[in-house]
Amino acid sequence: MRRHRSVIFAEAASAWRECRDAYDLFLEDQHSQAERACRGNLLNRRGRTAGIRAETLFLGPWSRARAYASDELLEWWATHPRQTFSQFERSWSR
Repeated sequence: MRRHRSVIFAEAASAWRECRDAYDLFLEDQHSQAERACRGNLLNRRGRTAGIRAETLFLGPWSRARAYASDELLEWWATHPRQTFSQFERSWSR
């Protein structure tokens, strides 16, 4: 039996992939900007000791980001708010 692919689903999946790709680029840009503004100091001592990768602070729960972010990064986020995928998706357009 052959399955028929839903045109509606295919279009929705394509739009989601485009949005996700745009979000990934947004995160890369945010990380680069923050790294320049903070002169590479994105992690606090606890984050460095734990071996946290700085780019992961831009994903996941705010509580984790706040726990490992340097004071400089927290200040940067005060004027360049961290954006979840859900927030990005709501403002994204093709």
